[in-house]
Amino acid sequence: MRPLTSEDIMTLKPYVPGKPVEELERELGITGSVKLASNENPLGPSPKAVAAISSMLGGIHRYPDGAAHLLREAIGVKYGVPMDGVVLGNGSNELLEIAVRTFLLPGEEAVMADPSFAVYRLAVQAAGRGRVVVPLKDGRHDLDGMADMINEMTKLVFIANPNNPTGTINTAAEMKRFMERVPSGVIVVVDEAYYEYVTDPDYPETLDYLDEGRNILILRTFSKAYGLAGLRIGYALAPTELAGLMDRVRQPFNTNMLAQAAALAALEDRGHVEESVRVNEDGKRYLYKELDRLGVEYIPTQANFIYMDMHKDARELYDRLLRQGVIVRPMGPTQLRVTIGLGAENERFVRALEQIL
Repeated sequence: MRPLTSEDIMTLKPYVPGKPVEELERELGITGSVKLASNENPLGPSPKAVAAISSMLGGIHRYPDGAAHLLREAIGVKYGVPMDGVVLGNGSNELLEIAVRTFLLPGEEAVMADPSFAVYRLAVQAAGRGRVVVPLKDGRHDLDGMADMINEMTKLVFIANPNNPTGTINTAAEMKRFMERVPSGVIVVVDEAYYEYVTDPDYPETLDYLDEGRNILILRTFSKAYGLAGLRIGYALAPTELAGLMDRVRQPFNTNMLAQAAALAALEDRGHVEESVRVNEDGKRYLYKELDRLGVEYIPTQANFIYMDMHKDARELYDRLLRQGVIVRPMGPTQLRVTIGLGAENERFVRALEQIL
């Protein structure tokens, strides 16, 4: 009998999202829990985005604009790229899958780091394509090592900058050296989901490579600093030729009417993003101080989360934090990742962790 599916899909380990608050409280019979597991914006969405959603509710019996003309035009204007170089996705996750299905042909490979965002591996494995994994070096992408692994079978290279789960970045000089070594037929996918949170002046300006005509896909999202994770909307900035090919693969109406309206309004609310970044920086300083006091080893972050090595069983610590109503993410045998929340949420996490330790 023929197999139902491929070996790649049979052995695929599904993505496990952060545990919902409702599920935790139902299981343990507790209330007042805090979720610091999925790198969401604790301030929530822009009020302008909420108002835009409300104004569209009467029209949800209609299909959305399949081309998302207004939003793509606004994104293009904001970043100085042609509208035809903007591709929208149901979150940047979908854009990763579209890139794999569009460009990664049979017999070709993708290069990626480890640990990094799990969806790179999932998308490539589900497509039955080859994966070349390069370990992080000092908690950051080893771009020289990744360049060393590019060969005639390489088609895609995935770089998360800042990286998830470590929150680290690669500098402009490191990226420049890497891009100089990338052959013209290789497409570099730079995932900048946490772009708005970065404060390091050495962060690379990847739009420069787009201006140079390089084969680069820059992925960004409205799920993080813009606070629209529940609406699932992200975008790619790409050369028009690559964007046009991805648009052929993209499903019709892949971004809904409410998401488009909210994203357009959020894009114009610079004050909300600035306040989100300020709250994140305040929380970061507080957590650094408290983790130092508790003797917890962590990596300084350029995102809205902190990656910690507890040197203890991470799953056990995660379960014990759950019983105190605090949801974080286990990210390895001894590693936890905690989202930077509001002041009271950060304090709740510190009190729970201190009690356990």
